[in-house]
Amino acid sequence: MTDLLDAVLRVPAAVAYGLVAALVFAETAVFLGFVLPGETAVLLGGVLAASGRLSLPTVLAVAVVAAVAGDSVGYEVGRRFGPRILAARSLRRQAERLDRAQLLMRRHGGLAVLLARFAPFLRTVMPGLAGAGRMRYARFLAFNAAGGVVWGTGVTLLGFSAGRSYAVVEQALGVIGGVVLAAAVLALVVWRLLRHRRQRSPQ
Repeated sequence: MTDLLDAVLRVPAAVAYGLVAALVFAETAVFLGFVLPGETAVLLGGVLAASGRLSLPTVLAVAVVAAVAGDSVGYEVGRRFGPRILAARSLRRQAERLDRAQLLMRRHGGLAVLLARFAPFLRTVMPGLAGAGRMRYARFLAFNAAGGVVWGTGVTLLGFSAGRSYAVVEQALGVIGGVVLAAAVLALVVWRLLRHRRQRSPQ
């Protein structure tokens, strides 16, 4: 791998696993998803696995477990403090989107929990809304786990595929091709962040 990608991704394995776990967990447990989507960390974890710095099965396991655990904490926060959180000043600009999310949950129940995993705003708020709405935890956990497995696996493998493509291009085309694809990998991460910010802006 070239120095460009190494400079961005050179972190000890233990730190990388910890960051993936912490960011994915905090996305829904403490609503960090309003600032930084957890999938960014999972994508980078997949890229690191492709480079041989991390174990792919471990990144997969960390992403899935952190996603399910974070959602479970978010559910409990919503169950205990739901009305207070929904009335928070930081969410007032998102009132219309919150109303749509609540309607989605009332209409589709557990299926809404599963589908929300794939939309940044819904992924952040749906566990809390499910808890505030008193959805049975066993039902919530079943759909939450299913969504966590599919999402964690898919995003990790997306990052892994990007990293593997980088290695193939570097070997075939040399440093220039590697730098070009390294920029593409970084662009993917930046695109996800910008898309997340656009989705957070008031409609």
